Amino acid sequence: MNSAVVGARPITGRFVLICLILFFGMIIAVNVIMMKFALETLPGVEVDSPYAASLAYGNEIAAARGQSSRGWKVSAHVERDAAGDATVRVQAQDRNGNPITGLSFTGRLERPADRRADRSVELVDMGDAIYRGKVTELAPGLWDLVLDGEAGGERMFLSKNRLVLK
Repeated sequence: MNSAVVGARPITGRFVLICLILFFGMIIAVNVIMMKFALETLPGVEVDSPYAASLAYGNEIAAARGQSSRGWKVSAHVERDAAGDATVRVQAQDRNGNPITGLSFTGRLERPADRRADRSVELVDMGDAIYRGKVTELAPGLWDLVLDGEAGGERMFLSKNRLVLK
């Protein structure tokens, strides 16, 4: 007695080829979609040119030693109000507690995880070595405050401080 199943299709080479193409096509399509989302949401690298950054590293070390030898005390305070605006206050003193004059400060509030959210702060000299600036619509969360002090076109002070704004 013949027990062959009526209507069953045999597995042919053509069927296996179509299944393999569909299987790997699906995997490639998912990978392309995931790569697209990853590239759109990742802000990029920390520096644009690692080679140029490595060449400037020696100058950064010399600048840090010079900054340390001056013994300046620069304090910063950032306060965010209920409307989402943040006020940055910077005070600069020499090692004896006297106000440092002749400096111009610039500031940046940087998001550690997303460079696209970075915000510049224009710090205005209020006198007596106190500088103030305001940033509107600043989101709460983790930020880095980068302060850069210049005198006569030369960077005299650089600091990067992590803070949490509520």
